[in-house]
Amino acid sequence: MIDVTTATKVLPGSELYAEAVDWLHTEAELLDNGREREWLEELISPEIAYRLPLRQTVERARGAGFADRTHHLDETYGSLATRVARNETAYAWAEDPPSRMRHFVTNIRVHDVDDHTLKVVSNLLIYRTRSDQTRPELFSGERHDVLRRDDRGRLQLVERTVYLDQTVIGTRNLALFF
Repeated sequence: MIDVTTATKVLPGSELYAEAVDWLHTEAELLDNGREREWLEELISPEIAYRLPLRQTVERARGAGFADRTHHLDETYGSLATRVARNETAYAWAEDPPSRMRHFVTNIRVHDVDDHTLKVVSNLLIYRTRSDQTRPELFSGERHDVLRRDDRGRLQLVERTVYLDQTVIGTRNLALFF
């Protein structure tokens, strides 16, 4: 985990801030439109660490309430690629027909760690409906991302930790990307 206390805050309105925000909006658009292969190959680094830690309800004295070693998701590029490939087959029953989703990304804070690395913290709301259900599923939380420039100068996600607000995830599956 990158310590932002040694990083420089990037101000809204700057080119670097706009680039980070555009990256987040592009990612949301790709995921919302089912373009998972493009998301994986263009925006995700082969070094990715992609985690969704388990949240617990604890007293304030015991910390923020997230388990250090227990995750709903603890993914690598290989496992993400496997999930994307499965969704491209006729055997992706958890997502057939596919969910309808919207990723809302707000409260974006960007820190410049060094010449090629950004730490981006944002709030996330995912609105998902499945089949003909009348009640949507909502996921909200805070994302901690590390974006790094690849050898072509493009930003890629190398680390993501999603801290969900829910302690119990009331969904039939987690076949989605945060």
